[in-house]
Amino acid sequence: MGKIVSNFFISLDGVVESPEQWHFPYFNDEMGAAISSGADRNEAFLMGRVLYEEWASFWPNQGDDVPFASFINSVPKHVVSNSLTEATWNNSTIISGDVAAGIQDMKDGTDGDIGMSGSATTVRWLLANGLLDELNLMVHPIAVGHGHRLFEDTPTHPLQLVRSETFTTGVLSLTYAPTEG
Repeated sequence: MGKIVSNFFISLDGVVESPEQWHFPYFNDEMGAAISSGADRNEAFLMGRVLYEEWASFWPNQGDDVPFASFINSVPKHVVSNSLTEATWNNSTIISGDVAAGIQDMKDGTDGDIGMSGSATTVRWLLANGLLDELNLMVHPIAVGHGHRLFEDTPTHPLQLVRSETFTTGVLSLTYAPTEG
């Protein structure tokens, strides 16, 4: 059975919105290697409708010489949406209706990791429904001060730290798994 692994760039104050505005000064070879290692384990990618529509308008137009393009354009993509009627991006499938059952079926039919990023709403929903297996956070040493946070108005979810690494830029790479409690 596959596992859903969510990945976020996150600030010290919990902001995950618009990382392109604050993340890049901290990107280095260490972080690139960590991201590539995670992507290498992904057999599929899960996303919400908003991220899907944003990425589907950008990534198919990028050549294989652009980092991440060949991966995301070829990997099977699963879109959680009850409003999207057509998925035109290569290897895309819409999960709608009984979304929890659809995601569980996807996990059952996959041996490797199912990567996921970009949607705090989707991660919160996956966590609340017992479908998230790992939460990878790259905590950046910056307080952004505004923007959507990963956890806003959510119930308590106990997590266990299963892996950690500190990059020379001060970014903490932390992996958590949900626990009973």
